[in-house]
Amino acid sequence: MENTIFSIVPPIVAILMVIITRRVLLSLGVGIVVAALLLAEFEIGGTIAIIWDAVKGIFVSEEAINTSSVYIILFLLLLGVITAFISISGGSRAFGEWAMKRVKTRVGAQFVGFVLGIIIFIDDYFNALAVGQVTRPITDRKKVSRAKLAYIIDSTSAPICVVSPVSSWGATIIVLIGTILSTHGVTEISAFSAFMQMVPMNFYVWAALGIVLIVVLKNVNLGPMKAHEERAMKEGQVYNPSKPVPGELKDDLPTSSTGTIGDLVWPIIALFVGTVGAMLWTGAQAVEGDVTILKIFENTNVTLSLIIGGLFGFIMSMILFLRQAMVLRGVNSNVFGKGIIAGIKSMLPAVYILIFAWSIGELIGRLETGTYLAGVVENANINMAYLPIIMFILAGFMAFATGTSWGSFGILLPIAGEIAAVSDISLILPALAAVLSGAVFGDHCSPISDTTILSSTGAGANHIDHVMTQLPYALISAGMAAVGHLIVGFTGNTFIGLVAVIVLLVGFWFLNGKSTGQVLEEKVIQ
Repeated sequence: MENTIFSIVPPIVAILMVIITRRVLLSLGVGIVVAALLLAEFEIGGTIAIIWDAVKGIFVSEEAINTSSVYIILFLLLLGVITAFISISGGSRAFGEWAMKRVKTRVGAQFVGFVLGIIIFIDDYFNALAVGQVTRPITDRKKVSRAKLAYIIDSTSAPICVVSPVSSWGATIIVLIGTILSTHGVTEISAFSAFMQMVPMNFYVWAALGIVLIVVLKNVNLGPMKAHEERAMKEGQVYNPSKPVPGELKDDLPTSSTGTIGDLVWPIIALFVGTVGAMLWTGAQAVEGDVTILKIFENTNVTLSLIIGGLFGFIMSMILFLRQAMVLRGVNSNVFGKGIIAGIKSMLPAVYILIFAWSIGELIGRLETGTYLAGVVENANINMAYLPIIMFILAGFMAFATGTSWGSFGILLPIAGEIAAVSDISLILPALAAVLSGAVFGDHCSPISDTTILSSTGAGANHIDHVMTQLPYALISAGMAAVGHLIVGFTGNTFIGLVAVIVLLVGFWFLNGKSTGQVLEEKVIQ
């Protein structure tokens, strides 16, 4: 069943079930079973063994701890505990009161998330979780739905990381590009120069960022997002309480009456400084020869850095808690254990979803779903002018089906380079840029994507609510991007393609003009 049309069945089954049932664990579980059945050729004992091997591989690989996934899980649990103690110390309450005086509107609250999403571009995991922790108290106070916050976070994390050369994404992509260029004898441009030339060709990034900005400034609520925003504005319910919400503290924790915004800000600063510092340290330690910033980010250990940063944030939150309990007497110290348990419990839904998503991702990899899809295009007889748009669509579908943008461009970048090299070398950069653009698009739409899961976790939104509310915006952004990739394929002119995307964004702005009644309604609600 490997590398055949049957290899696309498990992700399609899982995704369709998610859309129909809205039960993510059940849907992923069915997808896992279907994938294992195909791999075992429908032999029950073999199916069970394959499922067990996939789950075990998340924690143990080649008789050693699989630090990559274990560190992510530990980081999530640490973040839950940090959040709990920020709440106990009164930091969330104080920050919310401070923000209410300075962030006057719902637009302002959402704009804070948009700006932070762009500024924190080091890594998409860190971006998704850190921006949520800082922005959520503000958006909650201004009655912005968690689904809207999750969309803002998700659409400003991976898109920024994929065009930033000094990020965990950018550094890795530059290395891949360098290998592809040298393989095909392209010596007139360096890998870094090629990456920078591809940045304006990454049309999905610019379309997605433009759509987010318009959504924030003009309160554009499409499809399912409208119901979430109306409930938040009219009823003050920023999420549906009947649905599970990862990252939300369920226990009734006490809150210190003497807390200040420093009780929230300092743990977040410690988390940020610790993570970035650890990324620089681990990257520098792994570099052989001359140490440069690009080589550092190319070699950095992101998951270890997240754990180190998480420990920094945890220690700072403990210090502030002890200050509130022992010095200021704002809260009783006997809530320490309750805070630890509540913080861990708040992150368990996200951990469960990640484990299931990683398991199905592993089995889809064994079925060689990505290789099959790539081969379909590689063997097709097509007009080379269509190569960028085809690579964009294929990368989008592959990332959607497999839940990984990294895996998609890891497979497709060399194939896109190969096709361009043997047909029209002038299309090599547009084809590579289209792969990156499509991979981020597919990742945004996929309910089994880890970055999508972490965005809903950071925002404290129900995961499926986030997927379904983000989908219309992602599809509109993809439509705009597709026009850009099509133009570049036929004209070879990046500027014309980028202008076309900008014109479409301007059209979207004017098509979504806000009426006076809407403005007045928002003022009343605020």
